[in-house]
Amino acid sequence: MSQGQPRRPQQPAGQGENQEPIKYGDVFNVSGELANKPIAPQDAAMMQTAETQVLGQTQKGGTAAVMQSAATRNEQVGVVGHNNITDIAGEQGVSVAETDVAGRRIITEAVAGQVVGQYVQATPVMTSQVGAVQQNAITIGEALEATAKTAGDKPVDQSDAAAVQAAEVRATGSNVIIPGGLAATAQSAAAHNATLDRDEEKIKLNQVLTGATAKLPADKAVTRQDAEGVVSAELRNNPNVATHPGGVAASMAAAARLNENINA
Repeated sequence: MSQGQPRRPQQPAGQGENQEPIKYGDVFNVSGELANKPIAPQDAAMMQTAETQVLGQTQKGGTAAVMQSAATRNEQVGVVGHNNITDIAGEQGVSVAETDVAGRRIITEAVAGQVVGQYVQATPVMTSQVGAVQQNAITIGEALEATAKTAGDKPVDQSDAAAVQAAEVRATGSNVIIPGGLAATAQSAAAHNATLDRDEEKIKLNQVLTGATAKLPADKAVTRQDAEGVVSAELRNNPNVATHPGGVAASMAAAARLNENINA
């Protein structure tokens, strides 16, 4: 649900011809070919346009702003031209998508199919009293349901199953895995997927987490401690020691941050 805000590119101590460009991997949690590509001015322009089309304006300190800052610096030191566009970004494009979940709006921004920014905005819910608004804290079940939307096509693996189990434990207050519950279903899905080679044949997160709230015997608002426990479980069970963008841990962390803002 959230990767947190992208890292702002550091300004160089001095200008020079041999300066390295600011690459996508320097400021975003991306991998592969994209990570090694310099951020180009037209990449930033595309993201600014996408943000404006979906959100009505570019976001202060958001993905487009960070890309623009990096692209401007790259242009100043001569590693890209003003009209340059990164080949992979030009071919696969950029996107800004929003998903409404339980009165919240999840914003997911991507370049060439890789998530570069994700955050949650609370959507005020009007009550019967004119002018009054109500913002309820996001529960663990709702955070899991959000994962079904933000990373629903991801095949379930052991790190996902461990994160779901940690979330269920936090929601119920019991270390006992509930037969037929979310954790048990996720563990079965991960074990099944481990025997398959083709992703299209594997069980996906949305098949496990859709309707998660109703599948939990108890639920609670997500706290920072809940999120840290789930993040730790996902990291421990991932060979790359990383969390999946938009995955269970990311959704819990974003929910915890939003809940803290509501209660501030």
